Amino acid sequence: MELSVYKIDGTESGKKVTLDSGIFGIEPNDHAIYLDVKQYLANQRQGTSKTKERWEVSYSTKKVIRQKGSGGARHGSIKAPIYVGGGRIFGPKPRDYSFKLNKKLKQLARFSALSYKVKEQALTIVEPFVMEAPRTKDFMKIFKGLKVNDRKVLFVLPENTNNIYLSSRNLQNVKVISVNEINTYDLVNCTSLIMVDGVQDLLQAQYGRN
Repeated sequence: MELSVYKIDGTESGKKVTLDSGIFGIEPNDHAIYLDVKQYLANQRQGTSKTKERWEVSYSTKKVIRQKGSGGARHGSIKAPIYVGGGRIFGPKPRDYSFKLNKKLKQLARFSALSYKVKEQALTIVEPFVMEAPRTKDFMKIFKGLKVNDRKVLFVLPENTNNIYLSSRNLQNVKVISVNEINTYDLVNCTSLIMVDGVQDLLQAQYGRN
């Protein structure tokens, strides 16, 4: 499987790269993607929501009305949930929403998401480049040249490059990550995946494929 490498102005460089079919050309597993995305979103939850139960509400403990003779229901405490300001029954409590997934399953999910991008022709590989200073205007020219400026873009670098990262911070539909930060959620969430030439080799080395 070969893809052309583009210059940052959007023209072809004449170079082609070969993608590992075991990473970029597998039959996608939708359920693996679902589980990995579910875990990612669960891990983002703080789990700090809390409501007070009747034993935690600070109110008088005096019996509301006498037990008999009123013709109404028997009430023993104003802290009961039926009263305004009373405790809440079965309300949220602090909890951990995270759950475990096997390493192989998460790997399958990433490969599936990458394979989807190749099938959808949403993967673009660009030549390595350097930004002397963080400048959003110059960074946007890359997307205009590649004709993806109206899409949600995930830009993957071989390693962290501060000037490129800083140039992207003000762009709402662009996320810049390094190859070590690739996850299934970001791959699924973007409509266009741009990788700097060399990322595919690092992925193949990381997962032991040639």
